Amino acid sequence: MALVDELAELAIEVAREAGGLARLRREEGVAIAATKSSIADIVTEADREVETLIRSRLAAARPDDGFLGEESGGDRGESGITWVVDPIDGTVNYAYGIPAYAVSIAAVRGEPAPEQWEALAGAVFSPPTGEMFHAAQGAGAWLSGRRLEVNAHPSAAGALLATGFGYNPATHAGDLARVGRVMPMARDLRRIGAASLDLAFVAAGRFDGYFERGLQPWDHAAGALLVIEAGGRFVRVDLADNPDRPLFVAAGPGVFDELLAATASP
Repeated sequence: MALVDELAELAIEVAREAGGLARLRREEGVAIAATKSSIADIVTEADREVETLIRSRLAAARPDDGFLGEESGGDRGESGITWVVDPIDGTVNYAYGIPAYAVSIAAVRGEPAPEQWEALAGAVFSPPTGEMFHAAQGAGAWLSGRRLEVNAHPSAAGALLATGFGYNPATHAGDLARVGRVMPMARDLRRIGAASLDLAFVAAGRFDGYFERGLQPWDHAAGALLVIEAGGRFVRVDLADNPDRPLFVAAGPGVFDELLAATASP
């Protein structure tokens, strides 16, 4: 079995098990364990428990690999492969009982930094719906045995787009201004609250494009691979007004250039 296939199978298996635990803890009731960067940036006990499960399963299967997780930080490993994990993407949704959250697991090769790594495999599992989006480098993106393709929408005009807002209230004015520039060309805009699902939905043709500033590596590691393997484009842009909050844009080829120009302009 090729390495990418092995990694993809492991990502799928672990994401499904982790998603089952997340769903069980949601049914039992969720306790907010801490607030991180802002009042909206929370972590639940389930986030920590699910990440611990993922980390232990991956370490048992591939003990020499590294790990980069939202809740427990990083470990470089010795194999050159790093697992990039968001145990519950969409924690605010999860805490409020909104059925829009996901487990995101990706395997990357090289330095554990998005601008330097090579994404090899990824899985995004939605516990509320049971949908497993997965991809392996060069082997396409898939959902329930169906190969995914981004929409062949001819332009950003009339496109269904998605976005998200960062946790820092000081950045919201800029985010809203960006939405204002995009809306005249869009059919409508969606704000789900889980970047991995936004990217999976672009790959599946449910959205024509997606943009957001300030994503963390675990937010997009698996989802970006899904988009690329589905024939779309994904890019990070460092903007002059705040280089610490880069812009990320994902879309099919027909939409991408217009969406990037509208969102990256000052």
